[in-house]
Amino acid sequence: MPDVAAVPTASPPATKLEPKATLTTKTVCPYCNSTDFVKRGVRQKKHEAVQLYLCRNSECGRTFTAERVKGKRFPLQVILEGISYYNLGLTLEQTCSLLGQKFPDVAAPIPATLSSWIEQYKPICRFERMRPYAIKLFPPQKMIEVVTMAHRQLYRFRYHRAKTLLSMEEFKNRRFGRLKEYLDNVSAETPHQYFQDGERMSEIRSKFDKTDMIVRSKSNYANKIAEFVLRSVPDNQGRHDALQRFMIANDSVTIATEVPVYIRREDVEHMENELKFKITTDGLLELKGDKQAQRFPKLLTGHIDIVQIRNGMVHILDYKPNASKEKPIEQLTWYALALSRLTGLRLFEFKCAWFDDKDFYEFYPLHVVKKLQTKKKARKVHYKDGSVAEVPRTDELVIT
Repeated sequence: MPDVAAVPTASPPATKLEPKATLTTKTVCPYCNSTDFVKRGVRQKKHEAVQLYLCRNSECGRTFTAERVKGKRFPLQVILEGISYYNLGLTLEQTCSLLGQKFPDVAAPIPATLSSWIEQYKPICRFERMRPYAIKLFPPQKMIEVVTMAHRQLYRFRYHRAKTLLSMEEFKNRRFGRLKEYLDNVSAETPHQYFQDGERMSEIRSKFDKTDMIVRSKSNYANKIAEFVLRSVPDNQGRHDALQRFMIANDSVTIATEVPVYIRREDVEHMENELKFKITTDGLLELKGDKQAQRFPKLLTGHIDIVQIRNGMVHILDYKPNASKEKPIEQLTWYALALSRLTGLRLFEFKCAWFDDKDFYEFYPLHVVKKLQTKKKARKVHYKDGSVAEVPRTDELVIT
């Protein structure tokens, strides 16, 4: 399947639609909100077969589908691709023509139909407010840079040039020029040999001290987008890519995906000695497969799922299925340390988060590695909703 972030200059190869819709973790009976149901055959629509479910609630017992786009004549995958191509700068007519070439087993939608999809999903696809300005900066073929990198496995780096420029026009985001400079040079200056030799950040087993940090649980637009997009993905392997492709093209804050980062031993030594960060234990680190800690390796490498500029902060996001059962504090903190070192931005300008279609958890990486030098009274965090959380003085993870 061609990358939706790279507008083809020729006819795209045909895409075979997945024959059945899939059940998502957020599916409930639309009549009684019960989560107790079983499969009950399929319903054949014009372009696809849709799974049916039978509610086992004794007071309901009705049949329903997992689709949230009920009544649509076109499969959800076609709708997603149509919105994405349009937001990349193509006209309604050009987008409809491309959809007809990409999905030959589905009649191409007319511009009026595509326009109705764009209007209906405008609350999720917030890039629509930036699109008129973006198309003046770049043509569709240059709106997003796409680079495939062979770093032990294939990673597809995507960088939205127009969105980055427009985001930095906001006063509180103007200081992120160094981040833009780094992303501009990824395709030309990434030291690919580092990613062949360095250890992976995701394989680190050493734990950070959780004193002075709080993980906040909240609802975010990323949850809404994930819940919307993942219903069109039939297998787990394609979920990361589908979500990244949609967010880079359609939300208003995602500027890059699969961003390569690395950090060297001397970088960590500088942070520990000069900035007084608490990162390693006497220069030792435990990696996956090791029976005991070893000296910090020459390099640590990784690829950040999603980078956003939002509210005067750089947000590092990682999609994790079953996010409520995951706690990738170490992995995300290493991403923030590496990107801070590579861009020259201060660590307090970063936020980290992991999410799925139901949950979103965020924290400040500075609170993970920067420890208070003297004992002080308990620090409290006041949230906008009026709630107050006390930052613990013990090495434990607190989620509020």
